[in-house]
Amino acid sequence: MIRLFKHYIPHAVLLLGLLDFALLLVAADLAWGLRATQIGSSAGPLTGRALPLLGFAVTTQTAMIAVGVYGSEALRSMRFASARLLVAVSLAILALAMIEFLLPGDTFWRSILLYAMILATVLLVLNRLVVGGILGTSAFRRRVLVLGAGLRAERLKALAEKPESGFAVVGYISMADSQPQVAEAIARSAIKDLSAHVANLGATEVVLALEERRNALPLKDLVRVKTTGVHVNEFSSFLERETGRVDLDTLNPSWLIFSDGFSSGRAMSSVAKRIFDIFASGLLLLLTFPIIALFALIVKLDSKGPAFFRQQRVGLYGQTFELVKLRSMRTDAEKDGAKWAEKSDPRITRVGSFIRKVRIDELPQVWTVLTGHMSFVGPRPEVPQFVEDLDDKLPYYGERHMVKPGITGWAQINYPYGASIEDSRHKLEYDLYYAKNYTPFLDLLIMLQTLRVVLWPEGAR
Repeated sequence: MIRLFKHYIPHAVLLLGLLDFALLLVAADLAWGLRATQIGSSAGPLTGRALPLLGFAVTTQTAMIAVGVYGSEALRSMRFASARLLVAVSLAILALAMIEFLLPGDTFWRSILLYAMILATVLLVLNRLVVGGILGTSAFRRRVLVLGAGLRAERLKALAEKPESGFAVVGYISMADSQPQVAEAIARSAIKDLSAHVANLGATEVVLALEERRNALPLKDLVRVKTTGVHVNEFSSFLERETGRVDLDTLNPSWLIFSDGFSSGRAMSSVAKRIFDIFASGLLLLLTFPIIALFALIVKLDSKGPAFFRQQRVGLYGQTFELVKLRSMRTDAEKDGAKWAEKSDPRITRVGSFIRKVRIDELPQVWTVLTGHMSFVGPRPEVPQFVEDLDDKLPYYGERHMVKPGITGWAQINYPYGASIEDSRHKLEYDLYYAKNYTPFLDLLIMLQTLRVVLWPEGAR
């Protein structure tokens, strides 16, 4: 994987993205030339149209990221890829048409947008056929040797067997005398030279998956492996990179303290984030005020009670604030205390079911972003009653309050809606990853991916 702004991007996705960008430029230029030929004109020098071509490629690829074209199925499901490519290209065309309307000038959008869309779709689909069909996903997988043969090694084996996995395990080495959990593991005593064994397997990474590291860590072997250019990784760090979450089952305070993350350099990023929140929330409130007002009226007419729902939530550093949303439940929904929403929850009104599905009920929260209690991106704020309960039952739950809560977040785009302690545990793992690795780049990625969740609802209740 490539680490870009503290966030891991698989090699396969990066390669696919670069090829896509080049093909988008080609599609736009071919469309330009085709239209010029039709009207009996010359396309002119490339430098004269470089900016419009670049604008088309950037806008289209941004839309592709937003709708999940580069998700885990990007290289293994043509049906998945084709459907989302069509949605992405359509969104890009709408965005480019709006740019042309707002910034009219000497651009090619109005005359050859249709040609560019058709050519781009064809080339992007062909790209996936070539990359996914000829090379296959295995060509991009890293070759990993696992030191250990216990439960941790077994977890890595299960993770490697998933179709979307970015690595393949080439071997397991049992470092203890006990019976290994992984049957194919080789005893360390049977290997004369570990570094030579790593080289023979063609491994590019060694992962320490030892159940007990005291008196079992082969320091001399690891130094030799490291000096040969093979990356050596610790189990918790490896899982964080591969899954995009902090694994609570193996997390210990020393790893959290000494691992990369929670950088003091976030101060400047936080300032930039706040400036963006103020500008974007103000603009979004102006644009969506008619929608909020319309649905507030509809909610009021649909059921008795106020149009807006107000509730205390826990925010930055554990401080409480008032959250405002369009009301989607009956007014007596929490007469017996706060509780999680359920599937087909009877407390949800007719209009409430719709506005929750399309996320319109979330729009008034933009005001909370403008006032500074929330951000666009961050862990979802919970009610104090839930926080007290979860803080007692889940380790490190309080650490999620070290960043400002948000309307959308890393957990929201990676894990479906949950209504149990176990679901909260899984979402906490994603929240800790966000708090640990926060950068403006990760915020941008989350906001783009939020559109995917809106277009393809994954567990909204």
